[in-house]
Amino acid sequence: MSTSESSGPGEDPRAPGGPLRRTSFSTRDPDRGIAAMSELYTGLGMRAPVDGSFELRMAAASTGPLLAHGFRLATSASSGTGDVSGTYSVVHVLTGRLTVSAGREQISTALPFLLPQGLYGGRWDGLLELGTVVLDADAVRDLARGLLGEPAFGLRFTGSTPASPQLTRYWLSEVRHFHQDLLPNAEALSTPLVRAEAFRSLATALLHCFPNTFLAQPAPPAGAPALPAQLRRAVAFVEEHLHEDIGLAEIAAAARMSPRGLQAAFRRELGRTPVGHLREARLDAARRDLLRADPVADETVAAVAARWGFAHAGRFATAYRTRFGEAPSATLHR
Repeated sequence: MSTSESSGPGEDPRAPGGPLRRTSFSTRDPDRGIAAMSELYTGLGMRAPVDGSFELRMAAASTGPLLAHGFRLATSASSGTGDVSGTYSVVHVLTGRLTVSAGREQISTALPFLLPQGLYGGRWDGLLELGTVVLDADAVRDLARGLLGEPAFGLRFTGSTPASPQLTRYWLSEVRHFHQDLLPNAEALSTPLVRAEAFRSLATALLHCFPNTFLAQPAPPAGAPALPAQLRRAVAFVEEHLHEDIGLAEIAAAARMSPRGLQAAFRRELGRTPVGHLREARLDAARRDLLRADPVADETVAAVAARWGFAHAGRFATAYRTRFGEAPSATLHR
């Protein structure tokens, strides 16, 4: 049986805040199961088991350049091929053992790992359960170039697993946040800003957790003075584009500074980062909406939070209380 749903009819499904699509599927039919897996794993080559043993359960959710999916497969067939060209795909083996090989490279680990670019082979024994996050490679490269302020930057990953146990926990926490906090929250995910931030969060985690040329870039020169006009442009841009999918790269471009230079200027002059300033500005906007809202008219804290890009009610409430000294529900019911 298969089910699917999407939000935002008429929207471009590849846009950063594109509509959310969900699919679930289960079968004991090898041909149907392999065909369904082929839609998620590009270039999948897998033969149906000769003894007919096959049981598959899988689910997927995608929004714009982000796809997350998982499956539980029980079969005597134990090998296959795939090709993830055009994406950065991070696999986490939850049950069983999987060995992936491409040329001389061989990966067999319980850690989250990047699938090799191009054609690869995989072997497993019996029951296999995986969780996979797939990020569009062009979108990730654009994010990296924007963060560095280098339009010609070439992104290349030099390692397949996170660089440290701390970074492994960081990656897994971002994936868990997407699955546990965002996907169940249909109200929040109806907002393009929340969906765009989901991609941005996971792509940023990918760039910081897995060894790559982005991390090898030198830090900007210290002590470079920032003109007040540049900061004013940045602050004005944030205020004018709060509803939009903006981040460090866009704010820096508006300020006519490099992203790293802008971060240094914000810390020096304002004691926070540009993204921190954006978050505080959105909290301020949410407070204004809560003060104006009529709780009798069914306006909710969750709806206001989602409108301003806050998908997780608990995190929003904590940040709101820290900034304003009261719960958002107290503001709504004044």
